[in-house]
Amino acid sequence: MTTTTHQAVQPEFRLLVFLVSIGFFMQALDTTIVNTAIPAMAVQLNENPLQMHGVIVAYVLSVAACIPLSGWLADRFGIRNIYLSAMVIFSLASLGCGLSQNLEQLLFFRVIQGIGGALLMPVGRLALLKLIPRSQFLSAMSLMSLAGLLGPLMGPSLGGWLVEVSTWHWIFLINIPMGILGMIMTLKVMPNQKEPTVKPFDLSGFILLMVAMVGLSLGIENIASPQYSHWVSLSLLIVGVIATCSYAYHAHSHQNALFHGRLFRYKLYSIGVLGNFFARLGSNAIPFLLPLMLQVAFGFEPFITGLMMIPAVLGSLFSKPIVRPLIQHVGYRRFLLTNTVLVGLCIISFSLMTAATPLWLKVLHLFIFGTLNSLQFVGMNTFTLKDLPQQDASSGNSFLSMIMMLSMSMGVALAGTLINTFEQHFTTATIDPAFHATLITLGCINIITAIVFWQIPKDTTD
Repeated sequence: MTTTTHQAVQPEFRLLVFLVSIGFFMQALDTTIVNTAIPAMAVQLNENPLQMHGVIVAYVLSVAACIPLSGWLADRFGIRNIYLSAMVIFSLASLGCGLSQNLEQLLFFRVIQGIGGALLMPVGRLALLKLIPRSQFLSAMSLMSLAGLLGPLMGPSLGGWLVEVSTWHWIFLINIPMGILGMIMTLKVMPNQKEPTVKPFDLSGFILLMVAMVGLSLGIENIASPQYSHWVSLSLLIVGVIATCSYAYHAHSHQNALFHGRLFRYKLYSIGVLGNFFARLGSNAIPFLLPLMLQVAFGFEPFITGLMMIPAVLGSLFSKPIVRPLIQHVGYRRFLLTNTVLVGLCIISFSLMTAATPLWLKVLHLFIFGTLNSLQFVGMNTFTLKDLPQQDASSGNSFLSMIMMLSMSMGVALAGTLINTFEQHFTTATIDPAFHATLITLGCINIITAIVFWQIPKDTTD
């Protein structure tokens, strides 16, 4: 039995790792920087802050929809060409967002920005996988993941600070210098490696997946919107369900399907994907929901709100060294069953938070949530991919990445819909009950997800 020794990244590959880290940082920052800025953006755009979740949904949904494209494009046209294109698209779309004069323009450019974001991360990871020796790969990924953690750490407070000292436009314009640096470095340090033979792209499957994701997300998002009738939302949901079922048939019957049906013959993978999707709905809505509650219901300033999100990221960092020993000690089944319920209870307990809750208790609460949430994500991801054979590992990982982004999109859409529905239902002087009822609902969804992990065989070990 041979073991691979993990070496530090050699000097000739450090610039490449730094370049991929820039892309990862930009993508991670953009997913979080908008959360604390939404109420201020709503004021300047003359919109209701409770109707602004589309700004997040548009970006995350287009990332989810375009992830399946990334690997095929990189193989067909070369890693450097696609990574450079991603940097250009992302930077130009950021400029478009920064120059937007109304919500419709902003949503349009957020979709384009999401397309760039969808290519940045997977193609960057692919570059490291193909260009860096296997012995240095783990060190390279560890360095890159630090950039991914810096984004969520800085994003909420930076977004809050920028809307206080300037205007919301700057949360997008700050991407442009990083994008230009990324473009120059891509031309200098990234070789344009491509695959000699590339199978034909599954266009019909890609269209079915896009229709499914857009239909389901927008259907959920617009149910409580006064601008659309219930029939429009219902029609979108029906179209989304039909497209999902059609893709399931397509995946089993087409040899070159984007994600082949055989992936779901692996029991642990199927349980993991299903659990990932439902367990992330509530968790992914919290970074959008809490800053909104702190500002709209409790009257906090944007910058202070952003700073209050930092304990959740610190909790995530705290969980990293303890997750593996925990899983080894109790096993995947007991770990995921217990932690899924704990995350759900933690989300429900946010409904007890009021403007008068002591600051230290709010900070501790967010730290605990960040720890439990990170334990959940790492546990679910490693469990989902652990038994996939080598020939299906890449496809399985891409499908999981797509499901994770889709769950974020639908979680934020669901949270926005629930707030608006409860706001219409509760005729109270304050909006607090609508937020509290939304948090309780999302927490209950998380607890019910434990039923999925109940299907894990008892003898499943690390």
